[in-house]
Amino acid sequence: MHKAGDVVLGGLFEIHLFSVFPDLSFTSEPQQPTCYGFDIPGFRAAMTMTFAIDEINRNTNLLPNVTLGYSLYDNCVKLQIGFRAAMSLVSGQEQQFILNETCVGTPPVIGIVGDSSSTSSIAISSVIGSYRVPMVSYFATCSCLSDRQKFPSFFRTIPSDAFQVRAMIQILNHYDWTWAGLLVSDDDYGLHAARSFQSDFVQSGGGCLAYVEILPWGNDPAEIRRIVDVMKKSTARVVIGFAHESHMINLVEEVLRQNVTGLQWIASEAWTAAALFQTPHLIPYLAGTLGIAIRQGEIPGLREFLLRIRPDLHNNGYRNSIVKLFWEYTFQCRFAPPPAGWVETKVVLCTGQEDLKDVENDFLDTSNLRPEYNVYKAVYALAYALDDMLQCEPGRGPFSGHSCATLQTLEPWQLVYYLQKVNFSTTFGDQVSFDENGDVLPIYDIMNWLWLPSGRTKLQNVGEVKRSAFKGEELTINEEKIFWNSESKKPPRSVCSESCPPGTRMARKKGEPVCCFDCIPCSEGKINNETDSMECTSCPEDFWSSPQRDHCVPKKTEFLSYDEPLGICLTSTSLLGTCMCVVVLGIFICHRSTPIVRANNSELTFQLLLSLKLCFLCSLLFIGRPRLWTCQLRHAAFGISFVLCVSCILVKTMVVMAVFKASKPGGGASLKWFGVLQQRGTVIVLTSVQAAICTAWIVSASPTPHKNTQYHNDKTVYECAVGSTVGFAVLLGYIGSLALLSFLIAFIARNLPDSFNEAKLITFSMLIFCAVWVAFVPAYISSPGKYADAVEVFAILASSFGLLLALFGSKCYIILLRPERNTKKAIMGRGTSKS
Repeated sequence: MHKAGDVVLGGLFEIHLFSVFPDLSFTSEPQQPTCYGFDIPGFRAAMTMTFAIDEINRNTNLLPNVTLGYSLYDNCVKLQIGFRAAMSLVSGQEQQFILNETCVGTPPVIGIVGDSSSTSSIAISSVIGSYRVPMVSYFATCSCLSDRQKFPSFFRTIPSDAFQVRAMIQILNHYDWTWAGLLVSDDDYGLHAARSFQSDFVQSGGGCLAYVEILPWGNDPAEIRRIVDVMKKSTARVVIGFAHESHMINLVEEVLRQNVTGLQWIASEAWTAAALFQTPHLIPYLAGTLGIAIRQGEIPGLREFLLRIRPDLHNNGYRNSIVKLFWEYTFQCRFAPPPAGWVETKVVLCTGQEDLKDVENDFLDTSNLRPEYNVYKAVYALAYALDDMLQCEPGRGPFSGHSCATLQTLEPWQLVYYLQKVNFSTTFGDQVSFDENGDVLPIYDIMNWLWLPSGRTKLQNVGEVKRSAFKGEELTINEEKIFWNSESKKPPRSVCSESCPPGTRMARKKGEPVCCFDCIPCSEGKINNETDSMECTSCPEDFWSSPQRDHCVPKKTEFLSYDEPLGICLTSTSLLGTCMCVVVLGIFICHRSTPIVRANNSELTFQLLLSLKLCFLCSLLFIGRPRLWTCQLRHAAFGISFVLCVSCILVKTMVVMAVFKASKPGGGASLKWFGVLQQRGTVIVLTSVQAAICTAWIVSASPTPHKNTQYHNDKTVYECAVGSTVGFAVLLGYIGSLALLSFLIAFIARNLPDSFNEAKLITFSMLIFCAVWVAFVPAYISSPGKYADAVEVFAILASSFGLLLALFGSKCYIILLRPERNTKKAIMGRGTSKS
């Protein structure tokens, strides 16, 4: 279909859907291929181009004094035919001529609108791009066409598949669909999309593809069944169909046969609006489909223009053939004479005056203009580029020597320069401009297949996704309008593994995609407060993980406290022992003139009771939160108090021995070594040695508070680090040596007369004392944390009570309950009788 003009634009459209090629026997001249299966939408797109050119020619502001012509070809959805047509357009060489005033061939075009197929566009643009002939496609979406090195003169008014893939990924991310299947057609359109999905889906939001299947050309039932079996076995509930409707229809029919339900389909723009799928028997399986659709636009005046189309009855030439084919297809008639091979007996002849208003087809439906809108924008882009070129002022042009292009000297590459810079807005309000790759500012409508109660299907717009120069990519969805084909009427879940909640981390499953994982609870001491985190983080030193492992909590502190039952028990026992010492001391003071008190060296007795009281009180330093002063004082007070106590017992034992030796002939000299001053001096010297040991220990390696985390991970045990194990050992060793010495002396004196002899009591008390502290060492070493302090306190109290009861229990009994035995006569008589 042609129209003459000052400048001619070419067009490639799908007027027919099928073609038959003659047998190439190489014995005769080959016949031209035959096309059949008239395509109404393709013809409407071609007529949209003629309408746009007619509108531009009538516009006095755009290309004034320049008439645009056109030359339109049918590609019959075949690369061979489309490629041949494109070569004819750019070369001007045709077998048929147009007879006007002069006999000339169709002039070469300055630009081509088309092709609709990505594969054809790749082949054509790779050739005409060498001559820089601009080609503006309205339907070729392959992202590979954005390669400026291979396709330097290719432009398009439809977004590339790279953006369509990103738009689909945005929808997947919006609904948290991280697990999806992908079906693609076996051509450039589908294969490039598959590569983009496999690389971009994971990077954009952590999603992955459960399977990628390539749909076969033609009808291959076995392969189709295999693909549907894969879909049934997969846990992915979302299926992306990135293929042409001719590829999808066989698959959908097999889905129907196998009754595969519960799938959420996402359709590419190639089949989103295809009426072929919106039938009553398929809609139960496809209802709720979300699809990417070419931007819908409005073209005022197009319907009126289509109504005025008429075949030229006076011209049987090539120019008018496409319109005549449309007329014959629409009205089921033939223009006279009938074509060769016409076998029907009842031939209806076309008059050319038939009324298109009476025809029930989609040709006049201009309510859903999508590819046609892109054709409209493509024609205007070429027109605006040509207009900008013709407005160039000589001497200020962009070419060599600041020259301008003219219609007489126009080269295609010059138009490419202006086409790259074109920028205009349509009457619908959409801005049209091309980036450095020849891609238009992308925008897609998001469509939803609504299943009406009547059983029919309605394709409704529920949002859009677009990219602007200032805001980047934006997704807008009207959730309230979306129809979900499920009982819950909510978006389905499609994940390989559910999200790992806080307190867990993701562990990849070996050999499976990245979105298939196990959720492993964080180990003790580590937390994670995020969803789908790969790692758990360790809590600070003084914190521990909560039971849910989602936040850190302060560690429990543990020490021998006054508030806990054990601390209360030990504190009460310590105070009880102190009170008992005070009571015994009071009893002895009150009865200090009695024989039993006077016979037991009352001064040493009082010192012993005082030291025992200090022993009971020093145990309180081991209870409570350790601090520096308590850590330093507890062992010093313990060591000095016990040495004072044991020193008194040792001196007392030695005095008993000296007294009995003095009672024998020749033994009086021994008493001079155990006078009052000597007794006091001995106690002071022995105690001073322990005080020196404690001072050296504190100065050299002082005990300090220590936070121990070795016993329990979730607890901080506050304890006193001894600082110097040697110092602690010397302190205990000194006490033990004095106690052992006292025990030996008392053991030797155990058979002296009872009435004046405390040796047996001292022997028994020292036996208890030594037994307690021998048992203390292994118990202390094996007890963790606060229990080590409890063991030490228990040893202090047990040994103190042992000494108090063993040394003073019988005396208090006589003083308080048997006063008749508290006489010198009773003591002496008992002593004499036993001697």
